Amino acid sequence: MLARRLKSLFHTSSRLRDRPLSPHFLSWLYTSSEQAGRKSSFRRKAVPIVLISLTGGVALSALNDLAIFHGCSSKAIERASQNQKVVEILGEPIVRGPWYDASLAVGHRRHSVSCTFPVTGPLGSGTFQLKAIRNGEDTWFSFLRHHDWDILLLEALVHRPSNDDKDQTLRISIADQMASPPQN
Repeated sequence: MLARRLKSLFHTSSRLRDRPLSPHFLSWLYTSSEQAGRKSSFRRKAVPIVLISLTGGVALSALNDLAIFHGCSSKAIERASQNQKVVEILGEPIVRGPWYDASLAVGHRRHSVSCTFPVTGPLGSGTFQLKAIRNGEDTWFSFLRHHDWDILLLEALVHRPSNDDKDQTLRISIADQMASPPQN
């Protein structure tokens, strides 16, 4: 079929040499089913690529948020372990609760974070709330560096059950002890 069309193209080309080409001149070479086949073939190739790209982007964003959560919460637990009141109520070691019970809000190009997560210890349990910022520039590989967070605010709501009716529940602000030296 294509050979017949090419043959007829060469026979008619001598008659069309002197006429300018119209935009629809070569449209008769392809039937509508061939054009539809090309369009659907493109769609069949494009749709999986777009879906894989979107899925990969969402997965990378979730992985990045999980890395931010682990970096911030580890630094918060490290700071809280240095507070005597928190250690008296929770005991040592202080263990981070599951990530799915935490809340994380990342803002301003991933330079600031607000996080709430549960903690437990041998003597009690509680919830830590923190606000932190990340210093440094935003580069392609900044998602690999989640350990450089500066905690601005850290509060602990801790609860220690007791056998008598004197359960202890305290809100402890740990930010007072974390004042960093001024930078020049």
